[in-house]
Amino acid sequence: MSDLPKCPKCSSEFTYEDGGMYVCPECAHEWSADAAADSAEQKTEIRDAVGNVLADGDSVTVIKDLKVKGSSLVVKVGTKVKNIRLVDGDHDIDCKIDGIGAMQLKSEFVKKA
Repeated sequence: MSDLPKCPKCSSEFTYEDGGMYVCPECAHEWSADAAADSAEQKTEIRDAVGNVLADGDSVTVIKDLKVKGSSLVVKVGTKVKNIRLVDGDHDIDCKIDGIGAMQLKSEFVKKA
C-alpha cells in the first residue's frame, strides 16, 4: 500500500509524486505536498441541507423521496435514520434504514433530527 494522500478533488487512490507535487492520473489534478499536509490536518465538517453540522451517531430525517438504485424501493420523505456514520466520498453518510438495509446517503438530502 502507498502512503501517498488521496486526490482532494476526486478521492482517487492512484496518486503519484512528481518532484514536489502530487498528481492524480484520473482527473489530472495537481497539488503541493504542503497542501496535502494541511488538508490531512484539517478535518472537513459535513453539514446537512439546512447547514447543521453532522457527527457520528446523529439521527437525521430524509427531506426528499430517494429512489434506491438497482431496485424498485423508495426512501420516503420523513424517514428517520438513526445512528449515522460519516465517511469520505460523494455519499458521505453511511447508515442502515429499516425495511431497506445498509445504504449511503448524501448529506444534502437529510436534515438533523
